[in-house]
Amino acid sequence: MQTAELLCTRCPRGCLLRVKAVESSVAVEGNECPVGEKHAAEEVLNPRRIVSTTVRILGARLPRLPVRTSEPVLKSRARDIVAALKNMVVEAPVKGGQVILKNVADTGVDIIAERDMERV
Repeated sequence: MQTAELLCTRCPRGCLLRVKAVESSVAVEGNECPVGEKHAAEEVLNPRRIVSTTVRILGARLPRLPVRTSEPVLKSRARDIVAALKNMVVEAPVKGGQVILKNVADTGVDIIAERDMERV
């Protein structure tokens, strides 16, 4: 059995959740709404994160372009994603929301630009 305490970040209440997990079954205490229970189960059984970083950009006013995954990925794959982007270079202009790289690190998730970068 695995036990954990975590702070729910899904709503402004910030409930302190006490979680007990046995294989794929999860018991949650301390949540004031059903969203907290779902959050705790996901966080213990299948944690996912949006991965944000920067890549080099040529021909823009700034040298780095902020990018992120288009959707949350398994937390265990975050390092693979950052490693795949380590030597990436893009050319300006870039629009916010533009796909910079499809299927990063074979996750099925794309990398998108976080802001516009005009060519200078």
